[in-house]
Amino acid sequence: MVDLRKAFSGRRRLLCLGGAATGIEPLLDDKQWEIISARTLTEVRRIAADHAIRVVAADLSSDPESVLALTEELLFERRDIRAVAIVNPAQIETTRIRRSISSLFFDFISHPLQAESVRHTIGHAWGMAAILCCGQNGPACIETGSDHELLGRSEAMTRLRDQIERISNADAPVLIGGESGTGKELAARNIHLQSSRKEAPFVAINMAAIAENLVQTELFGNEKGAFTGADRRRIGHIESAAGGTLFLDEIGDLPLQCQGNLLRFLQEGVITRVGGSETIPIDVRVIAATHIDLEEAVADGRFREDLYYRLNVLQLEMPPLRARGSDIGYLAETLFAHFAANSRCCARGLSQHAIAVMNEHHWPGNVREMINRIQRAVVMCSGRLIQPEDLGLERRQAPRRLETLSDARGKIEKQLIRTTLLETGFNISESARLLGVSRVTLYKLMERHELGDAASDAQAPSSTQILHLVG
Repeated sequence: MVDLRKAFSGRRRLLCLGGAATGIEPLLDDKQWEIISARTLTEVRRIAADHAIRVVAADLSSDPESVLALTEELLFERRDIRAVAIVNPAQIETTRIRRSISSLFFDFISHPLQAESVRHTIGHAWGMAAILCCGQNGPACIETGSDHELLGRSEAMTRLRDQIERISNADAPVLIGGESGTGKELAARNIHLQSSRKEAPFVAINMAAIAENLVQTELFGNEKGAFTGADRRRIGHIESAAGGTLFLDEIGDLPLQCQGNLLRFLQEGVITRVGGSETIPIDVRVIAATHIDLEEAVADGRFREDLYYRLNVLQLEMPPLRARGSDIGYLAETLFAHFAANSRCCARGLSQHAIAVMNEHHWPGNVREMINRIQRAVVMCSGRLIQPEDLGLERRQAPRRLETLSDARGKIEKQLIRTTLLETGFNISESARLLGVSRVTLYKLMERHELGDAASDAQAPSSTQILHLVG
């Protein structure tokens, strides 16, 4: 985590593009700011590696196209940086500059430059960069796990990971249930990777994707000459997974006439290839998954009851995304960081409107749907922040009504105090003056709304206070 007290004190590095340094340097305290200039793409790429730089001032007044190109390159390399544009008043009338300011820049300053305006705007940009970045390495501050990690901090995911750990230590068959898109195969891989079989193969097969007349061959293999076109011996998926784990996805789609052979394998641990007579012992752990109710399928005669009980020794239920609470925003930010890092995306994050709409969405396609929506938004977004329309999600026509007038008043009061504290750097005296209340009253209001440590009156906010305010 960033030490925010340290970030808000000491000498700060400011990167200037174009002729920004000439106008800004005399207006900033040289004991507080170190000015660094760059005029070429090579210099920008080299300087981008310096994570002490959080703010860039880009002067668009003389050569706007060149400076905009350098700014775009820098922000592509460092999404944690906040950029401030310097423009001539007449430039704001041009569509190109207005769009650039809207999509690329945190704020802008007009010529002629005034010391108070420069110090306030540059300082504000620096403060927001320090607050919004939750780690020292810029874009890497968002946790991204390995390809096989089950991401999430909700109670449902914590419980799921605990269950997987216990299941992994056993060697019995597992049946994973849950809606489509919840990550059943990912859970199966985690079970395999935490088990004693992790060095052996993990073989996944989707039963719904196999033609009915090919299921036997896909599972058990075939001998040469077993049928027309069988010009060689073929090893099936069960045999390929020997010593490891076989994952049978959408097991409910296994044809009824093939279920008996799978049951025999589970009972006896042997297979016979199609067209062969030799019984082959296979040591493999079976994990099956389904999005349908297998008990209902058994009752309807579509699934063998004895096979169901053979598969359902250990059971795991994947929670739907809508039941994972705070994971929705966390997953969205994590997926955005992943897709944006591999594209020329101009967006630097998701807007609060987008996060709010995502929290209200039902997510019928679960995590798979979120992946698709975020990937599309990264490609289609043209603004600085991804909006609900980029995700293909509509905003609600009207906000949810609060229960009472007192609730509404309290909500507005809390938001106003939160915003004022952030803008004054947690200066209690200045915040009380702006709010028109006494320091004692402000302390009581902060305590009532649980806004940080009411006993502290530090000029620079602590990391705990900042995270409490922005969280």
